[in-house]
Amino acid sequence: MGEKAQDFAGCGDDSRLSGILRRLAGDESRERISIGDLFDAMGDRAFGALILIFALPNIIPTPPGTSAVTGAPLVFLLAQLMLGLKPWLPRIIAARSLARADFAALVQRMVPWLERGERLLRPRLSFLVERPAEHLLGAIGLVLAVILALPIPLGNILPAIALTLFAFALLEKDGVYALAGVIVAILSLAVVAGVIFALAKAALLVFAAAFS
Repeated sequence: MGEKAQDFAGCGDDSRLSGILRRLAGDESRERISIGDLFDAMGDRAFGALILIFALPNIIPTPPGTSAVTGAPLVFLLAQLMLGLKPWLPRIIAARSLARADFAALVQRMVPWLERGERLLRPRLSFLVERPAEHLLGAIGLVLAVILALPIPLGNILPAIALTLFAFALLEKDGVYALAGVIVAILSLAVVAGVIFALAKAALLVFAAAFS
């Protein structure tokens, strides 16, 4: 067993999302890990798990362009959640993959954050994560996912945090996390609106100066 695989062996609870990610990352029989592989591994927790997987990397430092790659699957998943559909991914998205070594490196950075969240999760205020409230979370999340996918300065981290909280809420039917996610979503929308306003104002000043 390679050094990377040893890092993941015997770590975490395999029944939780962190354990599933560790198991996939440490599977040396795979050369690549696709989004479809993740989807299959999550089973009936696919919505919460996949939203979390695509949102969480945007909270931590990642290469430029990461949000554009992770934003498209989030838009697709949250539109389905809003409409009350079962989770499904088109082949063009499901076939996207990472080399296992790259996936393992990403998992190593994500899992400590994930495990902290998992320790605090428990079913409570579950009516906030069941229909019709679940559809509202999907609608709010869809707006956040669109913002996440856009190249807006300082526009990624807060939407990603809100989506991560929504994902935790869906995974364990924890309405407290749903409420926290709504609060962060409102804050993120205010921040992004401020950034867009400032950029538009600066562009107008530059335009006016150019023709004065």
